[in-house]
Amino acid sequence: MKKLTYSSLFLFALAGAVMIGCKGKEKLPKGEKEVNIPCSGPDYFTSNKFFRANSLGESSDLVVSKKKAMDNARAELAAAIQSTVKTVTDNYVNSREFNNKEDLEERFEQLNRTIVDQTLSGIKMICEKQVQVDAGGYRTYVAIELSASDIVQQYTENLSKDQRLKIDYDYEKFKETFDKEMDKMSNK
Repeated sequence: MKKLTYSSLFLFALAGAVMIGCKGKEKLPKGEKEVNIPCSGPDYFTSNKFFRANSLGESSDLVVSKKKAMDNARAELAAAIQSTVKTVTDNYVNSREFNNKEDLEERFEQLNRTIVDQTLSGIKMICEKQVQVDAGGYRTYVAIELSASDIVQQYTENLSKDQRLKIDYDYEKFKETFDKEMDKMSNK
């Protein structure tokens, strides 16, 4: 009887594994095939702790392909940071409802550009793959990240240098607004 029970359990588990395995392999339309792109996918998406970007670069020179990939990824990362911080700034300023709202928005926008330029130097490479293509050239895939907390820290340091902004700045409120925006990005 025990032998029958173990055999039954084994067959049941095997059948379940086969069904799960088959379910995961969706049939693609005729003429299409799946492409697996290095340094991309869910592990390389922006989260609530890191801004992330990935890209590729191609060239007949290996070093140039890497430079192109890094330049493209940096540009993508900078755009994502600027967009997010702009949203955070708008929400923060609106929630604070200052009398000098327009002046404050302008100063934050200027600060945003400065900080994006400064923080890009803290980028960390999280993936790099280089391949030689059939045509004789090279392709480099990269993924980079930048800590969201580093960006908030950079804002705090720069805001403390601007006396007019410092008066209107509430670190906890800004951090709370920033964290909410980063959580939205993680849930996409």
